[in-house]
Amino acid sequence: MIGQLLVGAAASLVNIAIHALWTVHLDHAVRRFWTKRPHPTFLLDRVLLMVGSVAVLMAAHTLEVMVWAVTYAAVGAVPAGASRVYFAFVNYTTLGYGDVLPVAAWQLLGPLAAMNGILLFGWSAAAIIEVLRTTERAATREAAM
Repeated sequence: MIGQLLVGAAASLVNIAIHALWTVHLDHAVRRFWTKRPHPTFLLDRVLLMVGSVAVLMAAHTLEVMVWAVTYAAVGAVPAGASRVYFAFVNYTTLGYGDVLPVAAWQLLGPLAAMNGILLFGWSAAAIIEVLRTTERAATREAAM
């Protein structure tokens, strides 16, 4: 059990580092976006910014799922013939179909991946709200001018 927890913690920490990197860069990009627009067209700019922000976060989550898939491959957690990427997506997103089960020696990795995924999805939701807040501050500044 300790081995499973250590492997799960390592994969989770790698994913937390990835998410931190991507959200910090997203925050900087959003702030630069609004400082470089002297007279923005708010509707179009907002739509483009939100689509871009969500796309960046979805890419980060996909990369994080791949970390879990590589982890499963490294320890042999997925039964022969099953897709590690599919298994990683099902666990990370907490979908939990249950059609692929881990080998008994690594059964804790699924719940650890789910815990990691739900935490990082919450973090992404907070990042999206911050993009909206930054956009509202830009709109308020523009209206005051």
